[in-house]
Amino acid sequence: MELHHVDTGGAGRPLVVLHGLFGSADNWRSHIKRWQESRRVIAVDLRNHGKSPHQSGMGYAAQAADVDALLDRLAIDSCDLLGHSMGGKVAITLARQSPERVARLIVADIAPIAYEHGHEAIFKAMRAVERQPPADRKEADRIMAGFVETPAIRQFLATNLVRGENATLEWRVGLDEIEDDYAHIVAVPDGSGAYTGPTLVLRGERSDYVGDDVLPAVESVLPEARIETIPDAGHWLHAEQPEAFQEALARFLAV
Repeated sequence: MELHHVDTGGAGRPLVVLHGLFGSADNWRSHIKRWQESRRVIAVDLRNHGKSPHQSGMGYAAQAADVDALLDRLAIDSCDLLGHSMGGKVAITLARQSPERVARLIVADIAPIAYEHGHEAIFKAMRAVERQPPADRKEADRIMAGFVETPAIRQFLATNLVRGENATLEWRVGLDEIEDDYAHIVAVPDGSGAYTGPTLVLRGERSDYVGDDVLPAVESVLPEARIETIPDAGHWLHAEQPEAFQEALARFLAV
């Protein structure tokens, strides 16, 4: 699995960025512009996302192995690793399995636990678009609105639409592969033991993904974790409060 990635180039230890479910490296463009002023940044499309290949299996050991292989190809011995949501679980898995490769770990709004969050409505919306290929994004939004009420979520999903051979829009994500192995996506990260390197766990004030009740689980897997809450942010904290997100990372990475 050769993952597609965006590499800004530059010297020094890179910051490697892993997106969440239905995300891509493209989601991080505005942040990358800021980070690349002072360091090398590598934003990754995980398997079945963005421009990376489609392949069955969404387990975290497999996804972490994909990223590990990418670091091998780029001759990167050590990196600072940032993962949001699903990407955060991939990052935790890689940090546990190859701690020598992760100098510092940043986990954005996810905990190392199994979740019961359902994406049923999202899958239904995406399948409806698949059955009725829209001519434009307005039509795609109208179809998805029958299943997903929140406009921001529909807009986020629409970042995965590309123009197909028949001039209609189609999904570029591996929807079959993701839905078939969804149980592994909501499961705990892979790996055993704790990652004891410097760690920052960022959570959104309005998000329920990293509540106080799951902090013992965070501390057992990431004992050096510093927990920081981004005010007035939900699960997509980097998009909702970009300045606060940037400032939190800068404080952590400056140490």
